[in-house]
Amino acid sequence: MAKNRSRRLRKKLRVDEFQELGFDVNWTFEDSVTESQIDEIVDKFIDDVIEARKLGFHGGGHKEWEGIIATQTLGKCTEEDMAAVKAFWAEQPAKDVEVSALYDLYWD
Repeated sequence: MAKNRSRRLRKKLRVDEFQELGFDVNWTFEDSVTESQIDEIVDKFIDDVIEARKLGFHGGGHKEWEGIIATQTLGKCTEEDMAAVKAFWAEQPAKDVEVSALYDLYWD
């Protein structure tokens, strides 16, 4: 494609200043965690990390969770966002926590 794209085309293609970066996250709750604890921990994750950093989380699970994290508005997640997610799950009764590298949500 041409290098000199119009703003409108860059927006449609979600490139340059309209590129959106996000990352995947997966974790498994330890067997000792109860249903009510799962609800509390996930709510705390949403409140303390996702909402606090103006991110969005799309995913789900029961004992094994997986999802994608992106910004609530047009933008790019950062290494600091990834570090905050890793730090949160490091303090929880979870195992096999995996946080992917940042990637282009539309083109990767």
